[in-house]
Amino acid sequence: MLTASDFNPALLNDPEKTQNFATKLEILQPLINLDGLYGRQAAKSKMQAFELQTERKTEYLELEVNKAYMQLQLAYKALAVVEKAMATGKANLTLVENYFKQGLLQKTDLLNAQVRVNEIANQLQYAKSTIQNASDYIAFLLNEDIQGKVYKPLEPLDQKIVVAVDAFQLSDNRKDFQAMEKSSEAYQKMLQSSKMTLLPRLNAFGSYELYDRNLFGTDAQGYIVGAQLAWNVFDGYKSIGKMAKAKADFQKATIENQQYKAQSQLELNKTNRQLKDAENKVNLSQLAFEQSQEVYRIRQNRFSQGLEKTTDLLTAETQMIQKELEHLQAIFEYNFTKAYLQFLTR
Repeated sequence: MLTASDFNPALLNDPEKTQNFATKLEILQPLINLDGLYGRQAAKSKMQAFELQTERKTEYLELEVNKAYMQLQLAYKALAVVEKAMATGKANLTLVENYFKQGLLQKTDLLNAQVRVNEIANQLQYAKSTIQNASDYIAFLLNEDIQGKVYKPLEPLDQKIVVAVDAFQLSDNRKDFQAMEKSSEAYQKMLQSSKMTLLPRLNAFGSYELYDRNLFGTDAQGYIVGAQLAWNVFDGYKSIGKMAKAKADFQKATIENQQYKAQSQLELNKTNRQLKDAENKVNLSQLAFEQSQEVYRIRQNRFSQGLEKTTDLLTAETQMIQKELEHLQAIFEYNFTKAYLQFLTR
């Protein structure tokens, strides 16, 4: 019942302070939400694709480390060849000096022999720098300090050539292929998710509320439980446009997947031919090295008998060292090509 005191101007103009706290716990649970379901599946496929791509990058890093290790093996083998060439060059220089003192050779012959020794000394320094460069690159790949660290391989350069009977074949289990498939699958799920946005959504909700003059008080309580059915019938063609974009993205991913596999097959075919070429190059370079060794042996014998020119001897010696280095380079190319083929078919 209202009385005149309820309309007291003093109370209306300056009411007493009143406080009220409300605490609310709310739960939302989708019941039928197909676009969200396919969206979560798409996100899961994208995550799997990323993991597969990471694994493939790890395999490529292993290939790069293997290549750097083979380059280090080649550098040490080349150093041994140049050191042997230095010993041969000095021996030839001593022989030329003796002949020059005996008046059997001219000054130009002595100078040519000295120039050859200086050339080998330059090659020796270059070979040592190559070892340092290869060591620095390995340290970089291993994420280690590269300041002056020099690595030495435990095994020498593998010079065994194993003839491949069958050509290497692509495998569908390659990590990058699987990643492309997962990526296409993710776009397909996104397309299905965009289609599901045209259907109604059913969501359940519930809340529990507390009211009191004090914080977290329980003087008054209440709860609500219900379900909501929502259907966006017309949104200005927004859903249709989203679905068209998702379809285009899925088709693009499918085409890129097919093109990537086709390019990988071309790369494999080319590398298979390169392996055969490298095998042939190893055999021919070995034959050339053996022939250059025989030429040098003959010229050295004739030179010791005074039947050969100094320039011919030095030329034969230079050719022999060059052919041996070319043979080692051919072996390296063969080994790396084979390792690259294993990477392509892994």
